[in-house]
Amino acid sequence: MTTTQDTGQEAVDGRAARWEQHNLQRRRELVEAAVRAIRELGPNVGMDEIAAFAGTSKTVLYRHFHDKSGLYQAVAESVGDYIVRKLPFDDALDPRDLVSRLADAYLGVVERDRNLYFFVSSRPTGDTPTEDPVLSITTRIGNTVSDAMRSWLRREGLDEEPANTWGHGAVGFIWAVADRWIVTNLRRPRADVVAYIDQLFIPAFDAQRRS
Repeated sequence: MTTTQDTGQEAVDGRAARWEQHNLQRRRELVEAAVRAIRELGPNVGMDEIAAFAGTSKTVLYRHFHDKSGLYQAVAESVGDYIVRKLPFDDALDPRDLVSRLADAYLGVVERDRNLYFFVSSRPTGDTPTEDPVLSITTRIGNTVSDAMRSWLRREGLDEEPANTWGHGAVGFIWAVADRWIVTNLRRPRADVVAYIDQLFIPAFDAQRRS
């Protein structure tokens, strides 16, 4: 039998769940506003400018993120999710095709969102420690690419042991190339940079096939 006390507890729990959902939705909206501000105003955008884009005050930003480091971490996680969604993960691809498409997609993100890349690559200084988001992003991508490599090695009847080294090595190489490319102000066309990556990796992966 449902008692008055049970009903009251359910009402309290329901309000708490709705409030938590409201807070999560508000945080997402604030992060989206921060991303828009970074894209338009650059990676050194301040909290006042972000608040203006969000149509709110710095007080609200601090309430949800505590400080700029907290907002930075939330934006970095959002950007990481965005990058991962843009990348071509397909276990059916050969490693040479996977690396080529991965390089083109990752460089494409850097090319389109240079300000976001600079923002995420430059952690804020302050009392609040923040994780390295680039390491977090490349680790996520590397794990997925390693799984795809492992599937290919299995299909080819080859030793699966190199998969982790190849996957994380390829992602680390592409990240280093992208980092250098953006420092040179994207001097070379993206297609040329991807072709250079292909020249290095395609012969290496083709050599792994059983004759």
